[in-house]
Amino acid sequence: MNSNLDIRRNRKSQKYSPKELFARILWGLAQPFFKYSPRTFFGWRRFLLRLFGATVGRQVNIYNSAVIYMPWNLEIGDWSAIGEHACVYNLGKIAIGEKVTISQRAHLCAGTHDYTDPSMPLLKPPVEIRDQAWVAADAFVGPGVVIGQGAVVGARAVAVKDVEPWSVVAGNPAVVIKKRIIKR
Repeated sequence: MNSNLDIRRNRKSQKYSPKELFARILWGLAQPFFKYSPRTFFGWRRFLLRLFGATVGRQVNIYNSAVIYMPWNLEIGDWSAIGEHACVYNLGKIAIGEKVTISQRAHLCAGTHDYTDPSMPLLKPPVEIRDQAWVAADAFVGPGVVIGQGAVVGARAVAVKDVEPWSVVAGNPAVVIKKRIIKR
């Protein structure tokens, strides 16, 4: 069955509150101070993100080339890191636990559209990355997905469903390939 999309209705819909639109403008003006800060100025970037409403733990390292769309929708725990050129598309809330690594060019996506509705309304399902997890290079974590404690989303994997704690997933779509065991 074919139906026509109603893009005009989509464009007319209010996706953000006036307060959020204003915050987005201010964040856009502040982004050069984030992006062009020296690579090792992690404290400065933590400060800027907190200034814009992010909850940022201690000793968090976020690289200057990472893209954070809406700081007020970001929560990141102690000793976690967001690598170079990572994309944190947090139209909805993205919660990152403690001791989590988001590697270079990883993409955390908390925004999508309801493709079953002709007006394709914007949806903002949250993403959660629990403590001690690792989202490896170029991996994608989709809207509404929970990455369990200690789990690994392998390089270039596409996680569109929840990932069980202490499991390692790989591929597109991501499937469990083994359990993660920490050597002592």
